Amino acid sequence: MRTLLIGAAVAVAMAAPALAEDNEAGVPLTPAEAAGAWTLSTGGHDVCTVTLTAAHGVRAPSCNGLLPAPTAWRATSDGMALSGGTGSIAFHRWSNSLFVSSRASGLDIQLRRGGPVPQG
Repeated sequence: MRTLLIGAAVAVAMAAPALAEDNEAGVPLTPAEAAGAWTLSTGGHDVCTVTLTAAHGVRAPSCNGLLPAPTAWRATSDGMALSGGTGSIAFHRWSNSLFVSSRASGLDIQLRRGGPVPQG
């Protein structure tokens, strides 16, 4: 019994830092956090890599027509939005590194920190 309690205590102690690190759900994206590569995916498949800049700029390929030809991003009360010549799309922040398109967009798109996952 004592071994079980020690094991449970160790598991909780190790999980606590991981939980504490992911405390950004529902908060605006900051310029420092935004800068870098983000992978756009839909339906469980990576589509393209979008690069955000700290100066609110966006570099993105066509991404199979999923994005409004974004040229800028802005923080929102619970995440961020990409905007361009053909409109904008808002993303809710689910974690430190994951943003999900708003339901109002009618799209199922995720932006995940980093480049595409290598196929293997």
